[in-house]
Amino acid sequence: MPRKILAVDDDNDIVDIIKIILEDEGYEVSTLTNGKNVLNVISSLRPDLILLDVMLGGMDGRDICRAIKEHVLFKNIPVLMISASHNLQSLLKLPGSPNDFLSKPFDIDSLVKKVKAQFAA
Repeated sequence: MPRKILAVDDDNDIVDIIKIILEDEGYEVSTLTNGKNVLNVISSLRPDLILLDVMLGGMDGRDICRAIKEHVLFKNIPVLMISASHNLQSLLKLPGSPNDFLSKPFDIDSLVKKVKAQFAA
């Protein structure tokens, strides 16, 4: 059974690229282009990993990450934050922080390596 990944980014091109790359690696990938219903989607989808953009068209992905990490059913799901403008390294030690982060633009190898690292942890 393939691992399930939820990719959340308001850029359709980015979610399409992530979906193609990770499905090619054997993962089952679902995508969202906004953060409005992310907790409901997580509840129904039960992903093994969440890729979450920081800037989600008026929403802050860091707030969504915090909500995921504080949720009793979702707190153990690894979250990999993606950002073009924020260095999230300093956030990794704070409560409600992502498990890791990936800077945009990212290359295929970096994305795959970061995803595999979360599943190996």
